[in-house]
Amino acid sequence: MNHIKIDLDRRLGNIHPHIFGGFAEHLGRCFYGGIYEPGSPLADDEGFRTDVLDALRRLRMPIIRYPGGNFVSGYRWLDGVGPLEERQTRIDMAWDTLEPNHFGTNEFIQFCRKVETEPYFVVNCGDGDMREAHDWVEYCNGTQDTALVKLRKQHGFEAPHEVKYWGIGNEVDGTWQIGYKSPAEYARAYKEFAKVMRWSDPSIKLIASVTSNWSEPFVERTQLLLEEAPDHVDYVSIHWYVGNREDDFARYMTVSEFFDERIGVFEGLIKAMRLQQKIQKPIAIAVDEWNVWYRARGATAEERNNLEEIYNLEDALVVAMHFNAFIRHAQMVKMANIAQIVNVIAPIFTNPDGLFLQTIFHPFEIYSRTCGNVALDVFWKGDTFSGGDYSALRTLDVSATLDEQKKSLSLYVVNRSQTDALETTIALDSGYFSGPVQAYVVNGPDIKSENSFDNPNQVGVTDAAITAERSHLTYTFEPHSVTALVCPLE
Repeated sequence: MNHIKIDLDRRLGNIHPHIFGGFAEHLGRCFYGGIYEPGSPLADDEGFRTDVLDALRRLRMPIIRYPGGNFVSGYRWLDGVGPLEERQTRIDMAWDTLEPNHFGTNEFIQFCRKVETEPYFVVNCGDGDMREAHDWVEYCNGTQDTALVKLRKQHGFEAPHEVKYWGIGNEVDGTWQIGYKSPAEYARAYKEFAKVMRWSDPSIKLIASVTSNWSEPFVERTQLLLEEAPDHVDYVSIHWYVGNREDDFARYMTVSEFFDERIGVFEGLIKAMRLQQKIQKPIAIAVDEWNVWYRARGATAEERNNLEEIYNLEDALVVAMHFNAFIRHAQMVKMANIAQIVNVIAPIFTNPDGLFLQTIFHPFEIYSRTCGNVALDVFWKGDTFSGGDYSALRTLDVSATLDEQKKSLSLYVVNRSQTDALETTIALDSGYFSGPVQAYVVNGPDIKSENSFDNPNQVGVTDAAITAERSHLTYTFEPHSVTALVCPLE
């Protein structure tokens, strides 16, 4: 028998809704043929695919990062504003293709308003310069009678866009990046970019690119950044992608340790540097690129669509384990952005006639719709498994949240057993269940089940109401499943 015990007073921290963020890059069919397809019978008057907008609204992403990604390290934002017929087609050096610049700053702002999300822009700290970054902030947020503000108004946007979140560079620690920078080079560049960007708008929040290449000296990079520009770092950004290259399910299911280890390391680094440098303001972690990605790699002018990963059920379990980790580390993880949102390593997949929802769409939707505002410190024990370099890991991966306003508990459980249904007792240390518990389960016939245009519901969601007895509940978690139990409390 497995046991889960929940004390509503054992709280880990407040959950920021930005952990359910997204990321959209100029790459493959993310925008062209995905979000934005003027002339399509499925598009609205402004060229946005209405079926895609509807699907994205279901995910309730509160923030979306743009325009990259590797793409931004060679991007000129001025290429993407103004009349379409005057915009220049450029070579995109990051992905070896052509960028028509028909989708840019103002189109992205319109898109964000349509899906009720907040824009998060990343500036070019690759081959770009600080004046270009300053000017982008002024164009978006400026209110004075300057040439850039007049230009925005000329482009049809009288009111400022009020873009609050700005990243300075993307994956600058990676040698694959246009304009790779050593730890010392980035620390200096970050400080100077941050200074002039805040001269344009002192209220913006700034995100520093710290690590995506985990073999690089990320401790030194973090240290130099927080020594050089402690007043200008609101978030440190870390990236990762995971996958099942070995086709070893048990090994794949141990990836939860990877998440906890890396987040834990950065929690310690930030705390140590704040103590050493006497930094008073909080510095948060943004995991602003994350996902499963290992099958479809690379993109060329001849084959733009080969980052279109098709996901299966085991990938959906891993996406759910990401959210469990973000919830367990809610005290410092204040933003996370799944990469990406449409077609390119994404939960939504389109063709000219419609779309289907990939397996990973379903856990994202359930967590984003049911997550409370407080992360709870859950105790659980029971069956264990071994995989890869790990042994005796708990078969159930668990997190829980409390919604104080609704007086509701959400318990999230990933059953990592391929074969066994796990009966589990769930007990409250204080308080009582006050009504039927709603169970939402993501599952499919087997771990390799995929959705497609021909078979869009191989992996989906079932729901049922179950009865709890005062402070106890017994529930059996299906094999290879993600379950959310939403429990009203007394």
